[in-house]
Amino acid sequence: MKNLYILIALLTVIACKNSEKNVNPVVEDTMEEHLSVSQKQFEAENMKLGNLEQHTFNKTINVSGIIDVPPHNKATISSFMGGYITKTPLLIGDQVKKGQLLVSMENPEFVELQQQYLEIAEQLTYLKSEFTRQQSLFNENITSQKNFLKAESAYKSALAEYNGLKKKLTMLNINPASVEQGQLTSTVNLYSPIEGSVTKVEVSNGMHVSPSDMIMEIIDTDHIHLELSVFEKDILNIKKGQKINFKIPEASTQTFKAEVYLVGSTVDEKNRIIKVHAHLLDEEQANFIVGMFVEAQIISDSVEKSALPKDAIIEHEDNMYALVLKNEENGTYSFEKLKLNLGLQNETYAEILNSADLINKTVLTQGGFMLLAEEGGGHSH
Repeated sequence: MKNLYILIALLTVIACKNSEKNVNPVVEDTMEEHLSVSQKQFEAENMKLGNLEQHTFNKTINVSGIIDVPPHNKATISSFMGGYITKTPLLIGDQVKKGQLLVSMENPEFVELQQQYLEIAEQLTYLKSEFTRQQSLFNENITSQKNFLKAESAYKSALAEYNGLKKKLTMLNINPASVEQGQLTSTVNLYSPIEGSVTKVEVSNGMHVSPSDMIMEIIDTDHIHLELSVFEKDILNIKKGQKINFKIPEASTQTFKAEVYLVGSTVDEKNRIIKVHAHLLDEEQANFIVGMFVEAQIISDSVEKSALPKDAIIEHEDNMYALVLKNEENGTYSFEKLKLNLGLQNETYAEILNSADLINKTVLTQGGFMLLAEEGGGHSH
């Protein structure tokens, strides 16, 4: 009998140990299936209710580029003859009117050019008279054709030289009529061909400039635009009239609007990009500077989808949930969580793929994060 008691005791100990080994630990879910909130708390936390919405999602192409102006709004100032700078009254940032003095230059060659013009102008009077006389004599068969042709050639050659020198003087802003009156000058003034702002000044007083040297640059910013670079793989999706959202990342967080106006027809062989020209839609409200770097999104397509505001979506343990209103009784709101499957997203909305589960249902669209934080789990998406 004693051995029987010992055997029963041993079996009892073994059974207890096996029981301990087979017990599974219980994992506690930190997010409750059902949540409640009072009317007072609902108002204090600025909670809001809403429904599933139809929201427009844009398919976009990310590109970059710069702020620029058309070629006719940009002027590079130089002189077709070299000289020494004698006057530079402007600084970078100065506003200039069309025809305003920019710089003055001096060169003895300017005087020589005027002397040549004056000499040929005086010769031209005689040569024209001789040509007219020889023409009359030839018509009356008094002189030979040889003499007439010689007079004609001399006159027309001198006339061509006269007109060429006159054009050069005009290009140097020297008045030919004043030169013919004996008023010669060693100074040439350069004037602004457009109205705009001085963006570059490359000279100073006493500096010698050659015909190929840039003296200054002037830009008219009355019509600025975007010059965007689009990769070859995306260009077939770009069309005139498409809307653009863009930012100046180094200067502002504000988003501006533009529209595709021209699409380039050649591919850069080195970078495999195509240039796209876009017009700003709010140009007058912006204070852009030519050359600013921009990041842009070209909207290539738009689709309507059933969606919820991102404030209505709670992330918990790698899953997304919405809090659906179950009932409202005695000043208390009761919610139950509903798992969501998300599709397209933008900064404020997310597409709900299982939208059928939310038809005719009311959802907590604001304040869900605060409610779950008090319950001990979850965070907003």
